[in-house]
Amino acid sequence: MVIKIGNFFYNFLRYFVRLYFWFKFKVTLYNKEKLPHKLPNLRLTGGYIVACNHQRYIDPPAIAAFVKGRFSFMAKDELFRKNRFFARLIRMCGAFPVVRGAGDKSVIDDSVEYLKKGRVLVIFPEGTRSKDGTIGRAKSGAALIAATAGVPVLPVCIMYGLGGNKKNLDFAVGDVILPDEINITDDSDRKELRRVSERIINSIKELQAQILTARE
Repeated sequence: MVIKIGNFFYNFLRYFVRLYFWFKFKVTLYNKEKLPHKLPNLRLTGGYIVACNHQRYIDPPAIAAFVKGRFSFMAKDELFRKNRFFARLIRMCGAFPVVRGAGDKSVIDDSVEYLKKGRVLVIFPEGTRSKDGTIGRAKSGAALIAATAGVPVLPVCIMYGLGGNKKNLDFAVGDVILPDEINITDDSDRKELRRVSERIINSIKELQAQILTARE
């Protein structure tokens, strides 16, 4: 019963989040045919990673608005300690706490566990927000979790901008990176982690280039 209530609340909330973004922004979706629910052969209904650039605090709900699935995402530990109601709300929406710089292996274990449960795990490879929209160097977290869980990675790029009556929100979806392309047998192999991390971040940069070209 608790699970059913949780699912109902999540779907109810996601519906209004989606309405918010369509109402608040002039939304342009790029490559929407690459959205997982439109790729039945891959059957990506859950148990995969969305890797996205990070510009604003609203990036996680933006992803949930346009990509179907039950999401989990990392959030800084401070958000769970400031307000009990807010902490409960973001937990219900799939957030789990991370202490920055702690190097806690439990974060990897928790992430893998969520993926095994069929969740869509949102990861920002850069590890922090970009103030000017420039996509920075990727950290190894996304590559390590993908390799450990043996799951695909879906690259996504979000860009915001000035518009007319509404601000622009451009949302681009890339080609799925399959587990065979990740294939890291030793999670301590920094060279392989860097290779996969660059593969992921370069896919996001290509999507950003697509958006910028379309804006010209």
